[in-house]
Amino acid sequence: MTHAAVCVFCGARDGHDPAHLDAADATGRMLAREGWELVYGAGDVGLMGAVARAAQAAGGRTLGVIPEHLVGLERGKRDLTRFVVTETMHERKKVMFMNSHAIVVLPGGAGSLDELFEVLTWRQLGLHEKPVFLLNTNGYWDPLMQLIEHVVAHGFADARLREMIQPVADVHSLGTALRAALS
Repeated sequence: MTHAAVCVFCGARDGHDPAHLDAADATGRMLAREGWELVYGAGDVGLMGAVARAAQAAGGRTLGVIPEHLVGLERGKRDLTRFVVTETMHERKKVMFMNSHAIVVLPGGAGSLDELFEVLTWRQLGLHEKPVFLLNTNGYWDPLMQLIEHVVAHGFADARLREMIQPVADVHSLGTALRAALS
C-alpha cells in the first residue's frame, strides 16, 4: 500500500519514563521512513507532539485533527501537512480513524484509552478490520492486556477480542507488524 496512513493515539503528556518519549520519537521517524502518513491528534505536547515533530523532521506527511476546545490547551500544531479542527472529541476520533489504514496506541491516559476502546468496539462489532497495535514500551500496556484476559475469562467478550489487539514490544517490532498489515 503506497499511500498508507497510520493513526497514532497517545498521551498529551510525556509520562515519567523517558523510554516512552524516545519510543514516540522513534515511531514518528519510522513512519516517515516507511512513507506512511502520520494521523494524530494535532497537539504539540507530550508524546503526540514528539511523534509529530519526529515525523516532520524525517520528511514525513502529517495529518493532525484537533477539536476547537483543545487548540490552546494542546498547542495545536499548525505547521503539519494537513491540519483539521473539529467541533467535538468524537468527531476528532472519527476523522482520524477514517483517514487511516492502521491504528497504533502509544502510552497515554484516559483519552488514549477512550480512543483505543472506541476503535476496538467498532472492530468487535464488525464495522472495520483495521489492525490495532499497542506499542508496549517497558510493559506499559501489560495491565490492559491482563484486563482484556479478565473480561474474556468472565464471559463478557469473545476470545476473538484478544486477537483484535496486537501488542508489540518496541518500534522495530511495530514497523515489522505494520509492514505485514499494510502490504
